[in-house]
Amino acid sequence: MPQNAIGNSINDLETPALLLDLDASDRNISRMASFFADRPASLRPHFKNHKCTKIAQRQMAAGSVVGMTCANITEAESLERAGVKNILIANQVVGPGKIDRLILLAKCCTVAVAVDALPQAQAISDAAKNSNVSVDLLIEVDIGMGRCGVAHGEPALNLAKQIVDLPGTTFRGLQAYEGHCVYIDDSKTRTQMATQSMLLGTNTREIFENSGIKVGVVSGCSSSTYKITGCMDGVDEVQAGTYATMDWRYHELVPEFEIALSLLTTVISCRPDQAVLDAGAKMIGAEFGLPKVKGEPEVEIPLFGAEEHLVIRKVPAWQVGDKVEVLASHACTTCNLHPQLFVHQAGQVVDVWPIDGRAN
Repeated sequence: MPQNAIGNSINDLETPALLLDLDASDRNISRMASFFADRPASLRPHFKNHKCTKIAQRQMAAGSVVGMTCANITEAESLERAGVKNILIANQVVGPGKIDRLILLAKCCTVAVAVDALPQAQAISDAAKNSNVSVDLLIEVDIGMGRCGVAHGEPALNLAKQIVDLPGTTFRGLQAYEGHCVYIDDSKTRTQMATQSMLLGTNTREIFENSGIKVGVVSGCSSSTYKITGCMDGVDEVQAGTYATMDWRYHELVPEFEIALSLLTTVISCRPDQAVLDAGAKMIGAEFGLPKVKGEPEVEIPLFGAEEHLVIRKVPAWQVGDKVEVLASHACTTCNLHPQLFVHQAGQVVDVWPIDGRAN
């Protein structure tokens, strides 16, 4: 690990190098924690955004947090090794190997997992019973994402009746994620659609409880809906993730959070009105829009897709060797492409943090 970078200017780094503005990230973390300090719902930040246990520890320490969310078993293992003892895998864990790893986790911490079918829950139950541990189960309810999940209402209730008494498990509640709403630009429309979607989850909760099945938690929400669904009656946990790092796309939706993540690059080629940077699709996530050059709104990126190159048009007076910071449209996949974050304050590297949850 390049610890010798500590104390030097970020402009001395070899590129491409993924940067985290520590002060901006800490302000983001504090802002979100403060928002939920006096509200009924608690934070369960989503680790998949940064996959960095150093950031997760700062999120936990900021308060208003009941535990961490993650997307897969490897992320959960990284969190447990870093001292996080309450973990939700907001995804289905399927297959003997992964279930064995889940059981090992359950011996060390409180772990919950999303399920949407009886065979998934039964396999976890059998393994947990044989190992004398308990795994918490959340039924995932599809509230519009069209991905995993059982249909809301009676179909979800029917599944609950089948799994509520499975040995080796504890039924905890519902996973309900309004992911199809989080990138809606118009705030009024986003509010309306996210609310309507989450109502499918909270109404399902009422159906469960009217049938005598206790729902301990409804968990969902995002960084762009935290003020919307995160404040609804019946929602207990907010799985916001991107707020800790922020990309330019999410920043458009929730500008109160600062863009703390950037990719440092080097100009490797110049011609009139054009420059090429040494970072392409292997280094920066662009699922939600082309990268942007920090502080240079007038430049143009004509296309994106080259593995190692980023072509910039209408450039200022750049020269070969100049360092340029680039902003991603998707922080989550960008972090997953790098082994470490170069953490800086006022342009000086103060630490190097491994992105230790990135393995699959």
